[in-house]
Amino acid sequence: MGMLGELAFYLPLIFLALLFLMAAVKILREYERGVVFTLGRFTGVKGPGLILLVPFVQQIVRMDLRTIVLDVPTQDVISRDNVSVKVNAVIYFRVIAPDLATIQVENFMQATSELAQTTLRSVLGKHELDEMLAERDKLNADIQEILDAQTDAWGIKVANVEIKHVDIDESMVRAIARQAEAERERRAKVINAEGEQQAAQKLLEAAEILGQRPEAMQLRYLSTLNVIAGEKSSTIVFPFPLDFMELLKGSKQAQEG
Repeated sequence: MGMLGELAFYLPLIFLALLFLMAAVKILREYERGVVFTLGRFTGVKGPGLILLVPFVQQIVRMDLRTIVLDVPTQDVISRDNVSVKVNAVIYFRVIAPDLATIQVENFMQATSELAQTTLRSVLGKHELDEMLAERDKLNADIQEILDAQTDAWGIKVANVEIKHVDIDESMVRAIARQAEAERERRAKVINAEGEQQAAQKLLEAAEILGQRPEAMQLRYLSTLNVIAGEKSSTIVFPFPLDFMELLKGSKQAQEG
């Protein structure tokens, strides 16, 4: 009975000691930090590894420092040229100041998500549709810079922002296709006109060179006849000098006079 009585006396004490030890000892992983509060007041950030707390006096809030991937829900955006599009994005960020992420904001995940949605609509609404489709890198950098500046007070670092999809209405897709086709036709006409201009310029230069010596024009005639003869054509081409035409015209006018 004596041993049982002592066991019954010490057993609650051992149980209380174990509870005290479990409440006092905390183990934090390498990517975790503990924000410690003593009687409700912030007293420091501890970890990783083994830390000791005073039970019922100190409390700890665990904070994960790994990079978080946040999927921004699809947002309805009206571009500067009044085109309605649906845009979604993904944000990569991490906590760099656990004390600020715990004290300055109630839920940093929700706060960052809501801020990302409003920033996405605000930034993209200042650009035209062509810029959204062609300048994603610039838009990503602008959104990342704005988010990083506003979340700095929460101890959060926004590392990257990527716009994933820009969905356009089917009717607008057809309009863009017609616009692209018209743009290609315009470029083709401009290129053709530039080619004609360059060809005319070169022909003028060639005429000036050939006009300096009549023998050069005769050699050009003979070269052309040689090319035609090599093609096995039955067509006979006889070069008629323009100077001879002018001579005949002048002779005719002299007779009439």
